Amino acid sequence: MSDQTGSESIAMPEPAVRHSALRQVAASRLFLGATIAMFLSGLGTSAAAPQIVLFLVKELGASLPVAGFYYLTSLAAPVAGYLVGRYSDRTGNRLGLFRLCAVAGFLGWAGVALSTSVWMPFVIAVVLLAVAGATASQIFAAVHDELSSKADGANESVVAIIRMALTGGWIVGPVLGAWVAAVYGLRPMIWMTAICTLLQIAPLGALNPTGSIKKASADQPAHHTGLRAMLPLLAFTGLFVLVYAGEPIKYGFLLIYMEEHLKLSPPVRGAVIGIQPFIELLIMPFSIRLGRRFGNASMMSAAAAFGVCANLCFALWPSAVGMFAGQILMGGVWGIFMVLGIIVAQRMLPDAVATASAIFMSSTALASALGGVAGGLGVARIGLPSVFLLPALFAAIAMVGLAGMARGQRS
Repeated sequence: MSDQTGSESIAMPEPAVRHSALRQVAASRLFLGATIAMFLSGLGTSAAAPQIVLFLVKELGASLPVAGFYYLTSLAAPVAGYLVGRYSDRTGNRLGLFRLCAVAGFLGWAGVALSTSVWMPFVIAVVLLAVAGATASQIFAAVHDELSSKADGANESVVAIIRMALTGGWIVGPVLGAWVAAVYGLRPMIWMTAICTLLQIAPLGALNPTGSIKKASADQPAHHTGLRAMLPLLAFTGLFVLVYAGEPIKYGFLLIYMEEHLKLSPPVRGAVIGIQPFIELLIMPFSIRLGRRFGNASMMSAAAAFGVCANLCFALWPSAVGMFAGQILMGGVWGIFMVLGIIVAQRMLPDAVATASAIFMSSTALASALGGVAGGLGVARIGLPSVFLLPALFAAIAMVGLAGMARGQRS
C-alpha cells in the first residue's frame, strides 16, 4: 500500500488534525489509557535495561562475559511477539492479551528480583519477559482498530501522541532507575520495574474493545497470513533492524570513548547522552505531517541518512561538538522512525495488524543482539572510534533500501 493512498484517507488540514488528535486522546478512555500505559512501559523497561548486567554481576556473582550473554535472551522476543500477534488477529482480543502479557512481565521481573542463581534470569527472560514484550504491540493494534472503525477518527497523530508517551518513559526511566539503585539497591530497582509493568493494566481498567475479524472465504482462510504476504513487512523490518543495530553499539562504547579518549567531563558526557531524546521528542509531532507531504518511506530513508551522518560524526569528529552533532542527528533518526515505523508496518499487513505490530516492535530485540555482536567484534578488530563506521554502513544499506521502497510506491 502506498503512502499516498494512506494519506488520502485523511482530509483534514494539519492544524485541525493536531487539535483533533489531542481531543481524541483526552476524550477516549482507550487512547488516554494507552498513552499512560505506554509511559509506564517505557519507564519500567528503561529503568532496568542499563542496570541488568550490573545486577547479574553484583547480586548473582556472574562474570562480565556471562552477564553480557544475557542480551541474547532478547532473541526470543520476536518469536513470542509473532505468536501473540497471530493469536490476537485470529481472536481480536487485543486488550485481553495485553493484560496477560503485562502479568507475564510482572511475574518475570519479580522472578528476576528474587533470583538466587545466575541461570534464573536467563530462563525467566526467555519464558516470561519475551512474552511481556508483546504488550506494546497489542496496545497499538487496539488503537488501530479503534481509529479504523470511525470515519472521522482515522488520525495517525493519535498514534504519534501515544508513541511519544513511550519515548517519554524511556527518558525518565534510566534516571529514576539509577537513583533507586543507588539509594535502595538493585533488587528494589528491579521490583520497581515489575510494579510499573503490572500498573500498565490500571489505566485501561476492564475496557475490552475487540478487533474486527474477517470471515473466511473459499480462497483465503480467515487470518491466515502467508509468507508471501509478509515479505514486504519482513523486508521493511529488516531495514529497520539495520538502523537500530547502531544503538547498542553507541550506548556500549560512546560513553567509554568520551571518557577515556576525548577526556570529556561528566556533565558534558551527560549532556551529550541526554540531548538525543530531547531532539527526538521535538521532532515527533512533525513526523506525521512530513510523512504525508513527502511519503513515509522517503522520510525514513532521509532518517537513515541522518544515521549515517551521526555515526560518521562519532567516528571522524573527535570533539565534544562532534558528539553533540551526532546525537542531534540521532534524535532526528528516531523522531521519524519511532512514529512512522509502526504506521507503515500496520499498513503492510492491514488484515493482521497485531501480527504486523508485533513483528515490527519486537525487532528491536533482534537489532540489539546484532548490534551487540557487531560492536563487540568490531571494537576488538578496529577499535575506537572506528567501530562507529559499522553502524554508519548498516544505516547506509537501510537508506538505499528505503529509497528503493519509496520509488516503488510512487511508480
